[in-house]
Amino acid sequence: MKTSTQVGTLALLIAAMALVGCSDAQEEVVDEPSDDAQVITLSYAFFAPAQSFPAIQMEHWAKELNERTDGRVEVDLFPGGSLLTASNMYDGVLNGVADIGLSATSYEPGRFPLINLAGSLTGQDVNSDVASRMTYQLIQEFGDQMPELEEFKVITAFTSEPAYFQTIEPIRQLEDLNGLEIRISGDNSRALDALGVTAVGMSQADAGEALQSGIIDGYAASREVLMDMQFARLAKYVTDYPLTNTIFAALMSREKWEALPADIQAVIEELAPEMAAFTGQYLDEHIQRSLEWAQKEEGVEVIALDDDEASRWDDQLAPVNETILSDAEQQGLPAYAFAERMRELIESRGDSRLRARHWPIRYQ
Repeated sequence: MKTSTQVGTLALLIAAMALVGCSDAQEEVVDEPSDDAQVITLSYAFFAPAQSFPAIQMEHWAKELNERTDGRVEVDLFPGGSLLTASNMYDGVLNGVADIGLSATSYEPGRFPLINLAGSLTGQDVNSDVASRMTYQLIQEFGDQMPELEEFKVITAFTSEPAYFQTIEPIRQLEDLNGLEIRISGDNSRALDALGVTAVGMSQADAGEALQSGIIDGYAASREVLMDMQFARLAKYVTDYPLTNTIFAALMSREKWEALPADIQAVIEELAPEMAAFTGQYLDEHIQRSLEWAQKEEGVEVIALDDDEASRWDDQLAPVNETILSDAEQQGLPAYAFAERMRELIESRGDSRLRARHWPIRYQ
């Protein structure tokens, strides 16, 4: 039989244990972060205007990421060079100015020599959908041979359609190109050189003023700019012959990537190939709208070369690929293997083709 003293002591012990339990429970509640504390905000920069197709991709990616993470990730978008420009985009990402930077890799040719082959090789008579899927797949397969990506995580990658001459005066034959000054992006100038054109390097944003002032005679670009940049008001002729592509890559610093929670990383990984496909499909549809608008509203003429004339252009451009690949191989890059894989990926799509004169060799 317990004494009153013993009973009192036991009651005190039970009460103390209960208080300890309550304290532990309270500590667990305090330690658990609130929903607000879990929200991650990412900054995403791009150099071109918000209406351009890469910026449309940014908006779609941000929306999808927010929805698929149940609002845990919010993305602040900075198009139009408002945070970083084409000249400092990727260095700005490494320096923490932006979490993600989207730019054309051809603006830094020395930095991305293997990736740029997907854009600088001529003869890809393909649309943006095919080219974008191909480019993303090539980065996945050859990424371990791209040391330039060691500091980065590829968020997605995609391409324009091939560039087409869009000019103030019509181009109907090779001779019409002689002496023309044509704006082209990045280092994709060798094709223009082979055709007798003077390539002019300038940002797309400056091309409109340069057209109006007569500094350039036209530009080589994908054809959505006729409407998006209103270039159709000045460039009244489009020559229907595909030239080079422009590669776009959205990159995050490796340090930032590794700091993200694993489940957020998984969603971003899931989105990467989807965004390549989305952007290509969106651009192809948008280009058709742009061409229809330019022809109807601005009287733009699309000039089709006959087979004999197109063959003359092919003959001029045929040596360009071999020079590009040979130079890249001498730098220690797997250029021929890369080009062969490009061919396989393009030809795996029944609606796509390579211009035969440009790809005469089955690379080993």
